Amino acid sequence: MPPIRRAGTGDAEGVAEVFLAARAGMTYLPRLHSDEATRAWIAGVMLSSSQVWVAEPRGRIVGFAALRGQWLDHLYLAPAVQNGGVGSALLDHAKKARPLGLDLHVFQQNTGARRFYERHGFTLVAEGDGSGNEENLPDAHYRWRP
Repeated sequence: MPPIRRAGTGDAEGVAEVFLAARAGMTYLPRLHSDEATRAWIAGVMLSSSQVWVAEPRGRIVGFAALRGQWLDHLYLAPAVQNGGVGSALLDHAKKARPLGLDLHVFQQNTGARRFYERHGFTLVAEGDGSGNEENLPDAHYRWRP
């Protein structure tokens, strides 16, 4: 498994590249922000308000998980490493960081992610109409408890 470490401010560009590449493959998502605005948000907001962990084999960030309180706000992988164990390693790390449990939201259309979380012990709490996310797309609330 790739080494996982806590992200620092110098990792903003690598995290942004993974985020943008992963979301580009989610064709159902509306494009709400420019790449530059997304990079600024990651550098100025996400990295300072969340615990962000990166998977970094051979010195290149290929995935990250962002935790804020009991919430797994983001878990994204570069498309080239999906289905290779990196996501499982990041999720296991997040579970160890939050041993009392985790909650997350995922878009209902993201069936691959939903199956991934269910395989890793998350259970569906509720499905929403999208009024709680800026994309306004139906989402699902999942929870993991040890």
